[in-house]
Amino acid sequence: MQPQPILYRRETPADYREVENLTREAFWNRYAPGCDEHYLAHILRDCAAFVPELALVAVSQGRIVGSILYTRARILLDAGGALGVLTFGPLSVLPSHQRQGIGGQLIARTAAMAREAGEAAILIYGDPAYYARHGFVAAERYGIGTRDDLYRASLQAAELRLGALANAAGRFAEDGVFDLDPAESAAFDRLFPPRLKEEDNEFQRRFRDVLAMARPRR
Repeated sequence: MQPQPILYRRETPADYREVENLTREAFWNRYAPGCDEHYLAHILRDCAAFVPELALVAVSQGRIVGSILYTRARILLDAGGALGVLTFGPLSVLPSHQRQGIGGQLIARTAAMAREAGEAAILIYGDPAYYARHGFVAAERYGIGTRDDLYRASLQAAELRLGALANAAGRFAEDGVFDLDPAESAAFDRLFPPRLKEEDNEFQRRFRDVLAMARPRR
């Protein structure tokens, strides 16, 4: 059977609930028992840091099968001041459509849009084994660590213009929207059909391994 063509387009308000559903499907039991990413998607759009022009969905046969959401973030520079950058997440692809290049297309298309808009760089937290395939390198290469002053393998960076991060040593700071309230997230999840939560699966073990790859910046 021939693969179905994928349409990539801007997210609209009519897509919100379907995107939250697919995000729950994509992340359920991925990093922890259950997930919070669908709640993050729900509250992200009301955040001042949200970048709606970079919110894309992937559509197959009229169904949304992928989504990417962006917010503005900063690097708190060691030299003083801050550099504005972008971050994305959740990046979600339905399990039935994973390993088909949809996530990579969402990254590539939005990165091209951001570059054209004059943005400096994208920093994200994720598995370096995946993001290295999409032009990201360890943020440590540029002297950039986490807000709590660690070099983490999970913190990845991609310049959108050559040299944008050449003098960007400092600490990456996401918007406060990412500091989720567990009780509010759990309450939101109860609006969805119940699902079984798993503990200690292979994805969660990989996540813990990547998190452990950290050391003080200084």
